[in-house]
Amino acid sequence: MKNLVFVILTFLVLFVACSKQEPVDIDSNQEVKVHYDTIAVDSFSAGATSVDIVRQIKMSSQKYQDSVKEAIKLQAEEKRIKDELEKENKKKQDEENKKADDEKKKNAAENSSTTPKTE
Repeated sequence: MKNLVFVILTFLVLFVACSKQEPVDIDSNQEVKVHYDTIAVDSFSAGATSVDIVRQIKMSSQKYQDSVKEAIKLQAEEKRIKDELEKENKKKQDEENKKADDEKKKNAAENSSTTPKTE
């Protein structure tokens, strides 16, 4: 009888242990997926450079130098155009002032000649 109980218990344990178990499904909404926007780079790995060195390389590159020269040229051109516009506006204003002065003189001359002198 003792052997029979032992055999049944052993059979049950083996049956439960060897039965196909379904994995427990945890709520899929709670599953955390981490998305990184950067890639970790070992600063001691081959090809790793410091930020300062990369900046110096970019600044010394021909493309960067060309863009700096182009920006300087654009600024000089804008300044030249602005100066020319100021000169033109000044000339126009001077001409208008001269015309206004001439008209005042003519009006003054006409007024003095049309008014009778009572002496």
